[in-house]
Amino acid sequence: MVHAANRCLINNLASESFKTAYVTCTLMLLFITAPLSPVSAGPLPTVESKAAALFKADDYPEVIALYQGLPPDTTPSKELLRLSLLSYVRLGRTDEALTIYGKLHQPDQRHDAPLLRPLALGVITSHVRDRKEHIRIAAYSALADLGLPETAAILEDGLLDASVVVRARAAEAIGKAGLAAKSGALRRALRDEIPTVRIAAMTALGDAHATDIQQRLLDITRTEDGPEAIFAAAALFRMGRSEKLDDITSAATLPDAESRMAALGVLGRLKRPTSLAVLSQAVYDPAPSVRAFAAGALGEFGSPGGVAPLTHAIGDEMAMVRGVAAASLGRLGITDNRPLLSALTHDPDARVRASAAEGLLRLGDASAITLATELARHPDPSIRGAAAQALGASSDQHALTALQTLLLDQQPLPRLMAAKALRKSSDSAISILVKGLHDSDEAVHIAAANSLLQLLNKQSSSIRRR
Repeated sequence: MVHAANRCLINNLASESFKTAYVTCTLMLLFITAPLSPVSAGPLPTVESKAAALFKADDYPEVIALYQGLPPDTTPSKELLRLSLLSYVRLGRTDEALTIYGKLHQPDQRHDAPLLRPLALGVITSHVRDRKEHIRIAAYSALADLGLPETAAILEDGLLDASVVVRARAAEAIGKAGLAAKSGALRRALRDEIPTVRIAAMTALGDAHATDIQQRLLDITRTEDGPEAIFAAAALFRMGRSEKLDDITSAATLPDAESRMAALGVLGRLKRPTSLAVLSQAVYDPAPSVRAFAAGALGEFGSPGGVAPLTHAIGDEMAMVRGVAAASLGRLGITDNRPLLSALTHDPDARVRASAAEGLLRLGDASAITLATELARHPDPSIRGAAAQALGASSDQHALTALQTLLLDQQPLPRLMAAKALRKSSDSAISILVKGLHDSDEAVHIAAANSLLQLLNKQSSSIRRR
């Protein structure tokens, strides 16, 4: 190549001035002898692409290490924040995930449902092995409310918990999630040492029409007494054994109160027309707990024929019975019941007044918000909790404002009840519940997560229907 440049110089000297030839050939020489640039291999991988690859490989600790390793003066991208948030959720570190969500979401923006769903569910599932029993109960109770098939492994694990209530709620949740028909673990729970768990298991299997356990259920009805035999008969009835309804009906008059309550609860849930007379008669039972159960069963039954016995029950000497009857009158949805409930708003018992407000709000009477809001300022935290439950029956903005205030209560019980009540509210409650995820009480932020998931599910269903 150098020789070519020399020839260029000689040739050009013959035709051009020396200066022009020198410049031309020098440039040619420089071009020929310049080192070649390396071939580009494409852009170097970004932090986001590294994080995405690690997340896809389920290497969540490394995703978090990338995020935490950013220089202090670096502003992480939204994509890196999203991947880091989801990695924290996968590792059960929901406090850190909540912090990142606060960085991602601006107050004037719509909430990010695809991020909130796993985050809220993570808040619940991160507590299923909590050392405190009441927190595990709260977590499994939330899962039973939600009935999510993707939590199958956690639910079956709950059947091995040391807590009776956790095992029972886990069995209920398996049924709610539509997993009972194929669950071997639920079938093993039929031999649990505690009747409460066995009852929850047979109820879930009965709802799933798991006919392979019929013989086991028949054996229980023949060899056991009390509530267990009643629930076994109910499961058999759901599987097509219609004659078992007579056994359940007869149990409503058994000597022990527990059996009567179990039978009344089952009859209210089955809603067979022939059972209304039995439920109506039970509001005259000598045991207050049975009368309250009957009043509740009439509300679940939902028949206009329940008005007459419930009218009797709201005059009961026991406040507990009056309160349950008031709520049931509201559940019937009959606006003509307003005068009955309005009379109860002056009841001497504050809990009864709260139930009357709930009943009126169920009937669309927004004037009851005033009473419920007054009760929300009651010095007794249990009354404030009852007021929260009542306010949950209304979607009115004033009710939402009162619930938002109760979610800031100094005592955990009103906050817990407010968090539960907000699941029945509108989309505007989502921001309130997101704040509830930060509550210092574990049971409260589990309840907030549960309500948040239910609101997001309603929102998603509404969008799909459009």
